[in-house]
Amino acid sequence: MADRLDDSAVTARLKDLPNWARDGDQIHRRFKAPSFMAGIDLVGEVARAAEEADHHPDIDIRWRTVTFTLTTHSAGGLTERDFALARRIDEVAARHGAQ
Repeated sequence: MADRLDDSAVTARLKDLPNWARDGDQIHRRFKAPSFMAGIDLVGEVARAAEEADHHPDIDIRWRTVTFTLTTHSAGGLTERDFALARRIDEVAARHGAQ
């Protein structure tokens, strides 16, 4: 099981992910894709990355807006796994033109 990060560690890691926001024991980011299908393609690629990492985000799709929410349920909060996947999501989103 991954170790839960304390508040100062979460704050420090969020400095490297300025578009992500903390809400209690989770972090989230909303992206606007250039089209509905670009958003769906983004979700598909993130899903494959999440499956590789065995760490799965909550995903909300609203037309061209896609929101990803991360937490590590087994640790009861945020872990390094959440921040690693957030960085990967940012990379994938950039390739799909999502901002």
